Amino acid sequence: MPNIFDIELVFTLIPKLLRYLPVTLELTVIAMLAGLLLGLLLAIIKMKRIPVLYQISVVFISFIRGTPILVQLYLSYAGIPLILKYYNYYHDTSYNVNSIPALFYVLLALSLNEAAYNSEVIRAALLSVDKGQSEAAHSLGMTGGQVLRRIILPEAFVVALPTLGNALIGLMKGTSLAFVCSVVEITAQSRILAGNNLRFFESYCSLALIYWALTIIIEQAIAFLEKRLDIDFRSMRKRKGEVILD
Repeated sequence: MPNIFDIELVFTLIPKLLRYLPVTLELTVIAMLAGLLLGLLLAIIKMKRIPVLYQISVVFISFIRGTPILVQLYLSYAGIPLILKYYNYYHDTSYNVNSIPALFYVLLALSLNEAAYNSEVIRAALLSVDKGQSEAAHSLGMTGGQVLRRIILPEAFVVALPTLGNALIGLMKGTSLAFVCSVVEITAQSRILAGNNLRFFESYCSLALIYWALTIIIEQAIAFLEKRLDIDFRSMRKRKGEVILD
């Protein structure tokens, strides 16, 4: 009887896939950080209703949320070289399209996608902060930037953390689509290995175990951070209350 499923091969392939784990982690971390910064900017624009920028942000978020991430990756991979060629033609420049690393297209698409979704999470978290605290800080002479940095953002981060944690897990799994832009990470490598030995199921089982382990690690890290921040937040509020009572 032929060996239909090789369980030993599943665990043999894992070290070979883990060689490409740094690429997956690099995509996840950079796209998440960029998505948080851009998401915060979009959230503030929508809250302040800044003319022109507000309308642009609404259209941008609607487009990103209304199209699949796979399509956005294709648009990034095919669109940026096209734009650069047009720029070269009309401005008599000679930027080399081939010099742009494929990793850039993936990071751009993932970062913009994450920014659109994070902006709504961040906006809701910012709105949940008690306005009385901001008014009290302003009365003490703090500037708008100081209030945002010292009071609003720390409290909003505690509120947004669980949702942002889920977004991070989704982003990590979303990097599996990077192969459409010719980026070889663990998913692309699993397809390459499967093509070599024709053991597709074993290869994908190895890949699933790696993603499962990464998800558990992220979940535990987020849970620990939630607990830690909650303790720090409660102690900070207690100290504030003691100051007021005194």
